[in-house]
Parts: sequence; C-alpha cells; structure tokens
Amino acid sequence: MSIEIKTIDSTDKKALRKFVLFPEKLYRHNKYYVPSLVFDEMDTLNASKNPASEFCDFVLYMAYKDGEAVGRIAGIINHRANEHWKHDEVRFGWFDTIDDKEVSAALIAKVEEFGKAHGMTHIVGPLGFTDFDPEGMLIEGFDQQGTMPLIYNHPYYVEHIEALGFQKDADWLEYRITVPEQIPEKFRRVARIVAERNHFKVVPITRKRIRKEKYATKLFALITDTYKELYEYTMLPDNLADKYIGFYLKILDLRYLTSVEDENGNIVAYGVTMPSLADALIKSRGRIFPFGWWYLLKSLFIKHSDGAELLLMGARSDVRNTGVTALLVCDMFEKYEKLGVKWAETNAELEENHSIRNHFADFERIQHKRRRSYKKPIA
Repeated sequence: MSIEIKTIDSTDKKALRKFVLFPEKLYRHNKYYVPSLVFDEMDTLNASKNPASEFCDFVLYMAYKDGEAVGRIAGIINHRANEHWKHDEVRFGWFDTIDDKEVSAALIAKVEEFGKAHGMTHIVGPLGFTDFDPEGMLIEGFDQQGTMPLIYNHPYYVEHIEALGFQKDADWLEYRITVPEQIPEKFRRVARIVAERNHFKVVPITRKRIRKEKYATKLFALITDTYKELYEYTMLPDNLADKYIGFYLKILDLRYLTSVEDENGNIVAYGVTMPSLADALIKSRGRIFPFGWWYLLKSLFIKHSDGAELLLMGARSDVRNTGVTALLVCDMFEKYEKLGVKWAETNAELEENHSIRNHFADFERIQHKRRRSYKKPIA
C-alpha cells in the first residue's frame, strides 16, 4: 500500500499530541531513549504558543502506511537565521520514522516541497526553530543513554538520510566528565589568580535576584553574545528571554547555577547545569500527570542523580582571554563535589569550537557521542 502523508494542524490538540507521542511507540523497547517533556513539546509545536512563530513558518507532517502512523517530520523556515546567514534554507526537525527508506524519502520530499514553495534552495537538519531546540542527528553513541535536551535516534536514520544525498554540514561532540574527589590545587590557584587580577567574583543566584534584577534577560543577552557566531545561531529578540531561559530558572535547583560577575555587578560568565533527569523522564514517560511530576520533582530537589547535565556555559566575548572559564569551571565542580555528583555530561559542542571543548581538558573525560546536521540542495 502506498505511503500517505498528512498535514497536522498544530492548533489541533488531539492531532498534535499524536505527533508528539509518535516516538513512544518507535522507541518502546530501546533502553537508551529518553522521552521529551510532553507539555513542553506540545507548546513548542503549537503555532499559537511558540513565540518563534513570529519569525518562523513551519508545517508538521505524519506518514501513514496501511492506516498506521509510521513517521513524522517538521519543516521549518527560520527567516531570522536565513537573513543573518544569508542563505535560503528550510530546516527539517522532529524527524522520526520506522526502518523504511520509502517513508523517510516521502517525509523529506514534503519538507522540500514546502521549502521550494517559499523560495528555499537547500534543506538542512535536524534543526529546531532556534538553537534552544534539539538539533543534530546522533551518528555515534547509540549505546549511551540519551539526555533531556538532545535527540536520540536509531542507527538506521543515518543510512536513510545519506541515501537521499545529504552531506555533512556540521558535527557536535558530547563528553562524559568524571568529577574528581577533589579539584586539583593547580586549578584552584589559577581560578584565584584570575579572580584577583580581574576583580571577578562568583555570586550566588537566588529567586529574589532572578525576580528583581530581570536575571533571565541579562543571562539571555550574554548567551547571545557567547553563541552569535556559531553554526546557524538565530539572533533572538529580548522578549523571548522568559520563554527560553526563564522557564529553567523557575524550576532548577539554583545550587547548580554559577554566575561570575565583575566589580560593577555585570555578568561575565555563566554555567547553567541541572541534575540528570533521564531516569525520571523514562519513569514518567515524559508526562507530568498523573504521577510524573513526582519523579521529576524528586530528581530536581530531593534525591539527585549521580549525574549532571551541562545545559549552557560561556563567557562574555571581551573577557574570554582572561581565564575566567577556570573560575567558572572550578566553582561548578566544587559544587558537584558538595552535591555528590559523580559525573557530568556536556551539551552538544560544535566540533570546530575548540575553546569550549578545552574547558574540561584537565579532567578525566570520554567523548562518547557525536551528532550531525546534514544539508543538500533542493532538486
């Protein structure tokens, strides 16, 4: 029977939920897959709730074969990114499929058709609306547990995509870092020297500070400064600060956050980390109700995992060469020691971004995952 592709109305809650939950069936017996938070996915993919809809056009498709759902994909045109990077690209994301190359080809063809209708010349992905969405197809590390912020996919996805003529556009690496029982004295000494020489200090983050000082907006501006020259980065308006940063600041255990400020109280470096939620998300299946909230709450505030996820870290461009990252990393790992964290997993780091990859060069670590963004011209 032929493959049928249906367009999903993102404002139709029932249809959107089916789109969001499709991977649950696909990865039912895969112990490495970590579900996304269902409510967060629903909001992200709802045009009326995602503020990125202000500068993105997008469409959702589901593939059916013999009446059964067999795949899904999103087609996204990020006009801000296209204007900034001076290209005409349609992105594909939320790509999941059974092991059937015809299904993959049909889904990709629909995104190409969508892109071509809007004047796009290339298709690239997996990418989301912005850099705060999951991106990059896993190409190494299929036998490693996934994490909340990133994509997990079956190995056959790579074969499917490459068979369609896609080529590598960018790679990201991920590391698992062992937290030492004690931070090396040499590292502590460098951190002290950097702090004294530049009048930097680590400042605790409190709920009161977040509310009164519009901390999410400040942090958002610094994140933009940190990442603005990196692959496909989207320059976002300040009004999206609460959407992308404010949410995490409201739910995170603030002991896992590090903020370095100068003598004038300006943030110059930051580290946003959290306890690993992988096991909690697996137990809750990504749902808050009826009991998923308990697993997540327990992992966040009551009984932390042995692991931590490094969501975001960076330093303001004008102070990067001062060694401020030594102060940042030292504080982060001192906190891990006190909290009983045994290992930390980095977020995806661009292969060519050597400065960020060198932050943890003095620690025991393994590069255990690699993911890739693919690109090809639209025929």
